[in-house]
Amino acid sequence: MTTPLLQEFPELAHYSRQDLEDMLIDPTYFQAVFHSLETVKAMYQSQTELSMANEAIARRNLILQDSLYQLRSETKDAFDEAKRLEARWKGLEKEQREVYQRFSPQFLHMRLRHSLTSQDDKSEAVASEFVHEQASTTASATWSANNNGPEIDKFIKDYKELRKIYHKRAIWNEKWNIGQVEWRDD
Repeated sequence: MTTPLLQEFPELAHYSRQDLEDMLIDPTYFQAVFHSLETVKAMYQSQTELSMANEAIARRNLILQDSLYQLRSETKDAFDEAKRLEARWKGLEKEQREVYQRFSPQFLHMRLRHSLTSQDDKSEAVASEFVHEQASTTASATWSANNNGPEIDKFIKDYKELRKIYHKRAIWNEKWNIGQVEWRDD
């Protein structure tokens, strides 16, 4: 019957009981026998191979270290640039929204209504000024068609032009109010 020790280490089978007991007492003898075992030699051999493989990997890593640091630096620079561009993009989007808002249908309709009112006020101011001038002229002198002809012609021309613009805007406002104005987003 073989012991579990001899099953695991068959090389010890040729040692006597006295040799085995001496091994337990003398650490130097134990070390000498232990390191001569094939299993231990194989273990040390694979440990040496693993150490050499680790050293080869470490050398390769050291060779790649500078390029990896450079790549890390370039990546960080690219990331920082992307963040700067992202911030700039947000600013440009905000600016674009503000610009587009000035051309939105609601804003344009409001501008049309304001310009319609402004144009009406402007034409009425020209008419009132003309009437006041005519009233002061007739009060100081007798009105004559020959004296006031060029002034009347100029007033009619100016007033007609102002009212023409007003009525065009009024027509567009009316069309807009009844839904005949359509805005495309393209």
